[in-house]
Amino acid sequence: MVEYKAETGERIRKARQALGLTQKQFAASLGIVQGFLSGIETGRKRPSDTLLIALSHTHGINSDWLMEGLGEPFKSPVPPKASSTTHAPLLEVIPEQFPQAKGNVKGYVSVPDLPEGCYAIVCYGDFMAPTIRDGDIVIFKPDAETKSGDIILVNNLWGEPILRRYRLRNEEVYLAPDNPAYAPFRPDKGTRTFGTVVEVWRKVRI
Repeated sequence: MVEYKAETGERIRKARQALGLTQKQFAASLGIVQGFLSGIETGRKRPSDTLLIALSHTHGINSDWLMEGLGEPFKSPVPPKASSTTHAPLLEVIPEQFPQAKGNVKGYVSVPDLPEGCYAIVCYGDFMAPTIRDGDIVIFKPDAETKSGDIILVNNLWGEPILRRYRLRNEEVYLAPDNPAYAPFRPDKGTRTFGTVVEVWRKVRI
């Protein structure tokens, strides 16, 4: 287990501010809620070992500095700038007129080096398990080129967004789940593609 000291919460706050991120944006990028992050920064709550590792892996925060105050705050000589981080809107639902209409935005998912114009949505169900699990945050790009093997976000018969893997066989398109318990299907004229998945963000368990 990683030894945790109260000063770590203050260093997490300083790192977040150096990245130019709000608590809401920073919490979303780590898969935690803003209230929990606020508790960590003020020393009222203790981060899990997994979260401490995620801070280093996701935002390039130096682990020695984070835990002991040793060395520079970031692994790279210059702290990552907020401009190099894409803040993908986390949508509550995908409206019928998407992307012209964006719908309700629950927050923002901040991930370095994402292409511009990405959106995020929470995955529900186990259709794409084990690749994508229930509760994972899926980041997709509406105008990305889709090729066989990519995971795409489409609508089902009831107009709800679902994730399926795009398969092209003998010039025919099939939409297949990764979970073998479910069957693939062929899209029809009512099937609409919302975008191609470019990143999956697994929720950090705390």
